[in-house]
Amino acid sequence: MSQPIPAPVLDALRRGLVIPAMPLALTADLRLDERRQRALVRYYDAAGAGGLAVGVHTTQFEIRDPEHALFEPVLALAAQELDRADAARAVPMVRVAGLCGPTSQAVAEAAMARSLGYHAGLLSLAATGLADDAARLDHCRAVAEVLPLVGFYLQRAVGGPILSHRFWRGFAAIDRVVAIKIAPFDRYRTLDVVRAVAESGRDDIALYTGNDDHIVLDLVTPYRFVVNGRPVERRVVGGLLGQWAVWTRRAVVLLDACHALARSEAPIPMDLLRQSVALTDANAAIFDVSNDFRGCIAGLHLVLRRQGLLDDVRTLDPRAGLGPGQEAEIDRVCRDHADLNDDDFIAQHLDAWLRP
Repeated sequence: MSQPIPAPVLDALRRGLVIPAMPLALTADLRLDERRQRALVRYYDAAGAGGLAVGVHTTQFEIRDPEHALFEPVLALAAQELDRADAARAVPMVRVAGLCGPTSQAVAEAAMARSLGYHAGLLSLAATGLADDAARLDHCRAVAEVLPLVGFYLQRAVGGPILSHRFWRGFAAIDRVVAIKIAPFDRYRTLDVVRAVAESGRDDIALYTGNDDHIVLDLVTPYRFVVNGRPVERRVVGGLLGQWAVWTRRAVVLLDACHALARSEAPIPMDLLRQSVALTDANAAIFDVSNDFRGCIAGLHLVLRRQGLLDDVRTLDPRAGLGPGQEAEIDRVCRDHADLNDDDFIAQHLDAWLRP
């Protein structure tokens, strides 16, 4: 049976956090680079992130392949570093494990994550092969019996299925659902999720943006719907994002500003709208939008390599390298939007994070 999430952790998740989707540090022979992987976790902790997602798309789904067998080692290493970080924190970081595959695989991954101390599982439906809502919901319920769930609307460009409003109504009825990462990169499908949760009557499901192309506006928009003749409003409270795997210190400052604005209900400042455009422009380069997201992981690696946290852009899939012209685009956005980066913060602490 799924274990309950500690109350302080669950409260923090519901208030809204920066949760980076952790990249994978690899050696030249494609083994886990433990030193740099630990440095990444230490960076996210020091930057003020409130949680970490491990074993997700940004960590590379190929870690599950038998020739690599990195799923458990990566989750275990991150858990060790999170234990160290939590010893100095008032509230532990939220630990989210990526889960995927058919039901038997997803349940086994959930059990492993639970044994390693993870609080919830981010459940991808991309590889289930399930054709209808009823089968998908049965799959979700089976996994939720083992580990509390964070729903995941993964965009179609990287393998996500279309998920109906009806599916999300059924998903919101699963007791063990604690949050949903909304990442279809599509306004209409984003509304499907938020409306379904609003109609469910549940105000204990935390909504997180995964729309890396719409981060700021997701965080400051009041989503209002009429439910049974009455207005119901929901907010996206945080982000579980690949984009926040880089420039994380700045992401924490940005989320704080969005929270303050949401509380005040003041007009959105023009400077914040400008920052929204800059962040989307930067994300387009880092995620390699012009090449249909081919280099979305390698682009993150390139930023981290330039900051010294990684030593290369290598990935387990040799086809997933930088796209044509992507490095030049990253050069451009790093130059034009220098206020988005946290290079100075990393430079001050990098040597300490890289120590054994």
